[in-house]
Amino acid sequence: MNACRPIFFLLLLACAQASAQGDDLGRLLQERGLVDAPPGQTVRAAPDPGAAGAPADRMSELVVAAMGAIGVPYRLGGNSYDAGFDCSGFVRAVYNQTLGLTLPRQAAQQAAATHLIEREHLRPGDLVFFNTLQRSYSHVGIYVGDHKFIHSPRPGAAVRIEDMRVNYWSRRFDGARRVTGDMPLRAPLQVAADPALLLQNY
Repeated sequence: MNACRPIFFLLLLACAQASAQGDDLGRLLQERGLVDAPPGQTVRAAPDPGAAGAPADRMSELVVAAMGAIGVPYRLGGNSYDAGFDCSGFVRAVYNQTLGLTLPRQAAQQAAATHLIEREHLRPGDLVFFNTLQRSYSHVGIYVGDHKFIHSPRPGAAVRIEDMRVNYWSRRFDGARRVTGDMPLRAPLQVAADPALLLQNY
């Protein structure tokens, strides 16, 4: 647990906003045994200019919602907190729940529908893409700050936070994207023709 504290402290700094939202995040982290602070304690940070075309408080809600899925098992084609998620189903559900935005279903389609940003410009709530199936944009997660992202990794695993600097993820990084209000839907990137491949997003 002590090893997790620096990661989640930085996450708190990135996501903290008004007192009420800070309480929600604090309670969530305490429930998962990741911090020892009392639920009423809040952490305040300087106002963030916002990401994904939404106010900072909405992006904070989005990250909190994503963290609320930690431990939910991977399920191929899954898109719910109850039944489980695959990677793109997880991203889609979190964005729909918190921002009311409906992203495309596949990771490659989500990349095509969002705006490319430089890695150094990543902010909590942005999307990060990886090549895990020998094709571009075959895996997606949500950036949470401090080089960390949250995702639904693969069969037999569950939603968790990982470090983009780890060799496995660093070598497979495909790019960072930002969801904006206009979300131009362009032609999908490498949409699979075989219906069986449409669900391969881990």
